[in-house]
Amino acid sequence: MPERTQVGIVGAGPAGLILSHLLHLEGIDSVVLEVHTRKYIEERVRAGVLEQGTVELLTNMGIGDRLKREGLVHHGVQFRFRGQGHHIDFQSLVGRSITIYAQQEVVKDLVNARLASNGQIVFEAMDASVHDLTSKSPKIRYHKDGVEHELVCDFIAGCDGFHGVCRPSVPEGVLTIYDRTYPFAWLGILAQAPPSSEELIYSNHELGFALLSMRSPEISRLYIQCDPDEDIANWPDARIWEQLHLRFATRDGAWKLTEGPVIQKNIAEMRSFVADPMQYGRLFLAGDAAHIVPPTGAKGLNLAATDARVLARALADYYSSGSTDLMQRYSEICLRRCWKVQHFSWWMTSMLHRIPGESPFDRQRQLAELDYVTSSRAASTALAEHYTGLPFTF
Repeated sequence: MPERTQVGIVGAGPAGLILSHLLHLEGIDSVVLEVHTRKYIEERVRAGVLEQGTVELLTNMGIGDRLKREGLVHHGVQFRFRGQGHHIDFQSLVGRSITIYAQQEVVKDLVNARLASNGQIVFEAMDASVHDLTSKSPKIRYHKDGVEHELVCDFIAGCDGFHGVCRPSVPEGVLTIYDRTYPFAWLGILAQAPPSSEELIYSNHELGFALLSMRSPEISRLYIQCDPDEDIANWPDARIWEQLHLRFATRDGAWKLTEGPVIQKNIAEMRSFVADPMQYGRLFLAGDAAHIVPPTGAKGLNLAATDARVLARALADYYSSGSTDLMQRYSEICLRRCWKVQHFSWWMTSMLHRIPGESPFDRQRQLAELDYVTSSRAASTALAEHYTGLPFTF
């Protein structure tokens, strides 16, 4: 017999889990299908910067206790260029903050909350596919432990990431795809070392971009710009630390970078991507299934949380009053915010990275932009407003 739920959710990342718990709080049933194991999604290293609005959302959902205890609240960031640091004070500019709390920790909290509420998460749901998307009863088929299952839904949420099955299931010609691949990548490490700064440092250096972040008072997260086709085998720990020291160096030599054992290392491509619209029939795309931003602006998880918030409200309106107004405007609402976030992420990326083939004019223009952003209160305020999170509106 086919299984039945109101909302079938493909993907147990932040978008899918936030959506499922928000629906639960509205009394709406959902089933989350995830291709990976619980251990995998709870250990997968991803973003770690939460906008103030995302922190407030998670707290209002009742899952902010550990976040409040362990999250690192930051009231600003530092931009470093020409060997000098320039502080952007979020608190004095916009009265808001960000919180450092790793994505896998958000996922752990969400999984625990869903299971504690008897929520259904099917891990290792293999070969998922979506069907009958324009009917009143769309379906998700998958295999679990060698047995084929069919889940009949009122609606399907495609929260299965950039490489998932939901977006490719939309018929050809329905979606307009906007895509940009950047000519550089990030080589990132997790190091067992206390962070060398109380706040994030974005460094624009002749050798390329570098970012100092953290995951806890004991773990540093560090990145350097590299070529997208780099072989990570060519980057032994000693070479990475050498580049980090050079790119973060201050003119007076007073600032020091703390080293420690490297416990994780990876190279991530940089891209911008948007699918428009974010819905087809009774399928709604959310999170990375609908859009990707370069990580420079720290917006991926936050954008996914906003998608889930809009979709949960739209579905709640439908089930409580029969209204389809928000449902019909889901793409419009989400994409309006998405493109603002895309612009901010592109701007941060283009301002902070060395662009291959740039001319001396381009280089001086970039440094002048950094000088303006860090010396003008108006420009700093615009950055702070975007970085801490634009106001949420339907």
